[in-house]
Amino acid sequence: MSKKNKTERESLEFYLNLKYPVTLYPDPDGGYVAEIKDLPGCMTQGETTDETLFNIEEARSLWIETAYEYGDEIPLPSTQVQYSGKVLLRIPRSLHERLTENAEKEGVSLNQYLVFLLSERNAVKSLRMANVK
Repeated sequence: MSKKNKTERESLEFYLNLKYPVTLYPDPDGGYVAEIKDLPGCMTQGETTDETLFNIEEARSLWIETAYEYGDEIPLPSTQVQYSGKVLLRIPRSLHERLTENAEKEGVSLNQYLVFLLSERNAVKSLRMANVK
């Protein structure tokens, strides 16, 4: 009885049906360039946006089919990446002490306090960036 060392992968059709974000930008020499950053080296160009978007879909399909044929890893679209919500963070002992003391004063766990601080800072930064535009 032998076990498979390699995990089963999805069908080719599964990968071909995934929706990858496309970056489209003007080419300095004229026309447009499109790139799928999740698929390294998957890029194309065209004279119009419609032509370029058509070309990138063809390039995406060829990229996936080739990777599948050779057994290469096919990354999932960055829009489908799942995050665990866990972060391991090393900080100075003195900062750890101050944060723990502040959390105790607020009557919450250190974890809850850190989530509050990070969320608050992220919201402030988002508001500043929105006002800049």
